[in-house]
Amino acid sequence: MPSNAPSWTHLDEKGRLKMVDVSDKAPTWREARAVGRVRMAPETLKRILEGEVAKGNVLEAARLAGIMAAKRTWELIPLCHPIPLTAVEVSFEPDEDLPGIRLQSRTKTCDRTGVEMEALTAVAHAALTIYDMCKALDRTMCLEGIRLVYKSGGRSGTFAVSDEA
Repeated sequence: MPSNAPSWTHLDEKGRLKMVDVSDKAPTWREARAVGRVRMAPETLKRILEGEVAKGNVLEAARLAGIMAAKRTWELIPLCHPIPLTAVEVSFEPDEDLPGIRLQSRTKTCDRTGVEMEALTAVAHAALTIYDMCKALDRTMCLEGIRLVYKSGGRSGTFAVSDEA
């Protein structure tokens, strides 16, 4: 690589991919939150809330999918570190004005690297599970707005956005 090239954390001196070495970093408490939405037809939202979806309890299945996905983020995202999560929460807020479901995740650890990807993965997989369980009712559903809204810990400190949905 040219000497004036930027120093990319996931590339070695020959431009090959590598996992970032965090061995010398001190473990700190870290937390991240992510949000997203699944927009759907009003009738689909009604059926979810009334427990009338043939595949079962949509929100509890989505909660479990989000938690499980967060725990396996290192297997899903190339070069992510496997980290010991101390907490994963996935929550939902039905929104008739959307119409749809607003999702939020919260992940925590005490480690050398952050949990942002785990929070984002939790929301994404929970949203995908809602879609999967309801696609026979509504193929027009749209997953949108998946983003990080908060992170704390580590060298870069705290990041927060004021509007979380």
